[in-house]
Amino acid sequence: MRGINKVILVGNLGKEPDIQFLEGNIAVAKFPLATTESYKDKNGNPVSQTEWHTVVLWRGLAELAQKYLHKGSLVYIEGRIRTRSWEDKDKNKRFSTEILGDNLVMLDKRKEPGEGPSDGPGITDVGLDNSGLSGNITKDDLPF
Repeated sequence: MRGINKVILVGNLGKEPDIQFLEGNIAVAKFPLATTESYKDKNGNPVSQTEWHTVVLWRGLAELAQKYLHKGSLVYIEGRIRTRSWEDKDKNKRFSTEILGDNLVMLDKRKEPGEGPSDGPGITDVGLDNSGLSGNITKDDLPF
């Protein structure tokens, strides 16, 4: 039986996307994404719990992130979880869990004329995927 590795997140960027270009001018963007769940405790008091995710986008999605996404942007991300490991300079084994984004939809509301500068497309304008993304990405491909 085959496994499924599928993640769907809706959250806000914690900072501006960090974009780098690999050999062959291949764009890679990385940014933290906050997802917050709210519920009421047993006394009826509201409680919020925030999880932080590291999102990595490749090629066209990375360029889209550089052009339109900013700290605080609300996005829908579909992708998969990947954990990679390496040794640091002190020979300690380190791990990093990331979300490799395959689909991105910007959810920020479009600004109306006269409301100030637009931060880019609105919810219905852009939804791209990385259909050309190779599934054989290794840690050597990542510049982070």
